[in-house]
Amino acid sequence: RMTVISRPLRPRLSNNSRTLSSSPFKPWPDKVIECDGDYRKEAFLENHIGGPLYKHQLSLPHLPVPSLDETITRFLPTALPFAKSLGERQTLEKACSQFPSEAALLQQRLTQRRDVDMQDSSWLQLWWNQMGYLQVRDTVAINVSYFFHFSDDPTANSNITRGASMLFAAAEFRRLVCSGQLPAETVGKKRTPLCSTAFKYMFNACRIPKRIQDTYRIYDPSRFSHAVVARKGHFFTVKICDESGMPVALKDLEAALERIVDVADTSKTLGIGILTSNDRDSWADAREALLEGGGTEMASAMEELESGAFLLCLDEEDPISRRQFSEILLYGGENSQSNRWFDKSIQIICTENGKAGLLGEHSMMDGMPMVALADHICKTSYSDAASRSSPAKGDNEVRDIFSSVNASIHNGSIENLIRQAQTAFSTWTGKHELHVQSFQGYGSSFIKKAGFSPDAFVQMAMQLATYRLWGEQGGTYEATQVRPFLHGRTETTRTTSEESEAFVKLMGLSANNFVDDDAIKDEKLAKLDAAVQAHVKYIGNAAKGLGVDRHFLGLSLLAADGESLPALYSHPAFSASKTWRVSTSNLTHPKFENWGYGEVVPNGVGLSYSVHANNCTFGITSLKEHGWGEKLSHLLEEALLEMKTLVQVQHTKSRL
Repeated sequence: RMTVISRPLRPRLSNNSRTLSSSPFKPWPDKVIECDGDYRKEAFLENHIGGPLYKHQLSLPHLPVPSLDETITRFLPTALPFAKSLGERQTLEKACSQFPSEAALLQQRLTQRRDVDMQDSSWLQLWWNQMGYLQVRDTVAINVSYFFHFSDDPTANSNITRGASMLFAAAEFRRLVCSGQLPAETVGKKRTPLCSTAFKYMFNACRIPKRIQDTYRIYDPSRFSHAVVARKGHFFTVKICDESGMPVALKDLEAALERIVDVADTSKTLGIGILTSNDRDSWADAREALLEGGGTEMASAMEELESGAFLLCLDEEDPISRRQFSEILLYGGENSQSNRWFDKSIQIICTENGKAGLLGEHSMMDGMPMVALADHICKTSYSDAASRSSPAKGDNEVRDIFSSVNASIHNGSIENLIRQAQTAFSTWTGKHELHVQSFQGYGSSFIKKAGFSPDAFVQMAMQLATYRLWGEQGGTYEATQVRPFLHGRTETTRTTSEESEAFVKLMGLSANNFVDDDAIKDEKLAKLDAAVQAHVKYIGNAAKGLGVDRHFLGLSLLAADGESLPALYSHPAFSASKTWRVSTSNLTHPKFENWGYGEVVPNGVGLSYSVHANNCTFGITSLKEHGWGEKLSHLLEEALLEMKTLVQVQHTKSRL
């Protein structure tokens, strides 16, 4: 849950800190580590780096394996709404009753995996990292990556000033992370510590395309002190920190960005960054072609890009609306698709008018650690950076990374690969639509006063809106983090339940604000309350690692060749309940205008949301062919307003 994290205190960084003469980063045994998705293989770095960030790692509990009875008890109410007939309901109940005996051997194997094979980790993480991310062959753009849209900085209204201040802030945060001095995150009133393993894959990191399964490379921060800046398809190196790991002077960063813009705007490039937008096998082949054609110089150039602390993209666009900028952030919009390297773990994006945001690569790290970085960037205005910066030293050298290998890029075969990638990506992005609903009617303050959980209340609004969009409920996924466990990532919270079904069906396929009598409204309110409470209960269990979907996955992966899975796995209601037509996640930050990601199934929607004190924001993604985006935006507003009338009627009656 993205609203309950205790954020690290903002670092107190002043000019006096620059008296440090030595780097805070302990050199790694090797300059680069190639990761195959198994967190255990890089765990030694946590001991090597040390510090507050990793102090809880050895004492974190392990992800549990729920009992079969627990899982079936939680699962059945979430699947019953998808039974199309009485007969299908009865066969579903029968399959559930048989499941504990049919899955007993699989459960033994999963317990063995937890207690023996993966005793120093999570029983899930290797499967999840590899099968869920590194082995997926689709493009990462829209399918995998997620974006944050930052609020404007009133002290920086150009790409140069905003870009420089973000370089400065990100360098500050990198120093804390890579030295291990960032305080470990905690959650809840008891300040339960969260797993920090993902932070190793944040800076100086890049996904590497390979056939069958990608890898992830992380580079020693003590040896690589540069960031990469993209402008018009060119990629430049910029030094961002001094020998003590502190940021380069703000004015020097500005001067470097000005030089980059001058060079990029007066020269042409083929824009090889577009190759990273391709499907993974095509990009793997193209990367090999680049290396073969460019030899050792190309290998050095690729390493320089991949080892950069992060990528800053200076886009030549002037978006105004949330929708315009969200499209630029998610996939480069219409004009900046080649100004990306989609494999970089962090891409900070800034437009001509100072609009800014971030695109995160998802494979080895979920969104919450990245929120900590974004929080520091958003809270560091240009004027803040100026006040913390040392005087300029003229330390602003920049270099075009691929300038020495231009000849090898400008050949027929590479040019053809670039054209093919451009065509494929244009086709892919052209199939999508993105809408933003900025609902100003009310927010968490009103919902809390009415006695509801803001997250669960808004989840029911999304259930009602999608029910009215499709005439039926769709399988709904809310991402819930399980980082209190070692190497934990996420669990699924299922929003569809018997209670949510009763609520949406009573509300009906169209709004009836002014037709219902008080008795009907009272009944609707009671159904809403029951649905909200059911959701709160489910998400509480999911946060404890006691959801059902990861358990079902683990059991299914342990069936030996020739063994049959339990009958439940082939039941149509089981399949429908886990077809995530509504993929949701809540991230509420006071300095985020919007955020989002793509849909996860072709006949579904991506539905990111934020519940602020007095407003709510929704990011809606879907395939354009359906025409759902604008309709769903309207239906969300309608649902929230209608639900408000239910609460107000009850409030009015209570005062009489």
